[in-house]
Amino acid sequence: MTERDKSDLPQGTLDLLILKVVALGPVHGYAIAQRLQQTSRDVVQVRQGTLYPALHRLENRGVLAAEWRESETGREAKFYKLTRKGRALLETEAASWRRLSDAVGMILKLSEGGAE
Repeated sequence: MTERDKSDLPQGTLDLLILKVVALGPVHGYAIAQRLQQTSRDVVQVRQGTLYPALHRLENRGVLAAEWRESETGREAKFYKLTRKGRALLETEAASWRRLSDAVGMILKLSEGGAE
């Protein structure tokens, strides 16, 4: 995969994607990154230097709660779960993203002579 095949995430998108993965159940940071990469077929690849500050920011905002537990490898890891506030934010942000995505899709369908 070349650099061109990868996609830079628009501002705020990473938080939405993290919230969606965490909504599936308690998960540690490395597993979040893996899930995003696998689900997106390697288009979304989040570096540790980007992911962990985002997780800390979301935890500080009260949308994620975290606890230290043993991971599947036997190491201690910080597992994240959504708070009630986080679930509400996920719903709001997902709806906003869908509206924007639909609008961009409509614009991209325009032909030179007008809408298709």
